[in-house]
Amino acid sequence: MKIKTRDTEVRSDNLRLYFILCIFLILGLSIGAAALITMLIEWLTKTRFIVPTIVWMILLSIAMGLVLSLIFSRMFLRPIIRLSRAMQQVAQGDFSVRLDHAGHFGEMRQSYENFNTMTRALSTIETLQSDFVSNVSHEFKTPIGAIEGYAMLLQDTDDPGRQREYTDKILMSTHRLGDLVNSILLLSKLDNQSVPQEQTTYRLDEQLRQALVMLEQKWAAKEMELDVDLAPVTYTGPEQLMLHVWTNLIDNAIKFSEPGGLLRLQLQKTEERIDVSVSDSGVGMTESETAHIFDRFYQADGSHRSEGNGLGLSLVKRIVEAAGGDIRVESAPEKGSRFTVTLNT
Repeated sequence: MKIKTRDTEVRSDNLRLYFILCIFLILGLSIGAAALITMLIEWLTKTRFIVPTIVWMILLSIAMGLVLSLIFSRMFLRPIIRLSRAMQQVAQGDFSVRLDHAGHFGEMRQSYENFNTMTRALSTIETLQSDFVSNVSHEFKTPIGAIEGYAMLLQDTDDPGRQREYTDKILMSTHRLGDLVNSILLLSKLDNQSVPQEQTTYRLDEQLRQALVMLEQKWAAKEMELDVDLAPVTYTGPEQLMLHVWTNLIDNAIKFSEPGGLLRLQLQKTEERIDVSVSDSGVGMTESETAHIFDRFYQADGSHRSEGNGLGLSLVKRIVEAAGGDIRVESAPEKGSRFTVTLNT
């Protein structure tokens, strides 16, 4: 940020220097033209008089200065006026406006290019926000509709078995709705950097075991085989947020694995980094699916839509990045997936 600020200050200083040089150029041209015209008049009239010469030079300098000022101001102000009008369009919500920087040079060309970069970024943000609102509306509509439907069925039946079934469905939908709200709030806080990321030093291997124990009911229900290889590692970072990362990755590995599948959890440390990998032997993903797996509301496997909202991996990526780390995925259809989180030591 300091370098960018410094570059901006340098460009501003250059622009001021150009305007000063233009003023001196106008004055110089005006005086020179006035002197030349005065000398020509003296030569033609064969007379030499000091006072009229000075008066002539002053009058001609003013006249030439006005003409040259109009010409130069038109040349310099036209692109600035275009930029001002384009900015007014952006202020009114039109992010499609672009400025042609061909024919311009120096600071004006750079300003046009920066303006186009800004409008492209704003257009992208607007599209993302529109898609986000649309996806959020859809995700809210589904559980709310389910709650309404089962509540109406609950009113129309006296069968205890069906009442229990409908109640369970309502509770499942409310739980999904609560998870959605919490995920959206956490994403918003991470985007706005308003989540307090208290740095604590703790045993990362013990935290991974804790995440595995928290999800024991799920992997035990599927009778999954565990392969756990955790080196003793001490890590300094946002402890609660990192626990969210591990539980989400392990939960996904369980969710997309067949009964009796393999869940592998590994932790390794070198002098430069810490690697945590969560692997499964599940359905896997295609190359196009892995390219979008961290997008918000994206769900590669439609058969598990009722079990999530497509925000889990987006949250994981934002948390890892906020902690100064990186996450990558390796996957192939029917060969399972492997998520690797790399943290700084």
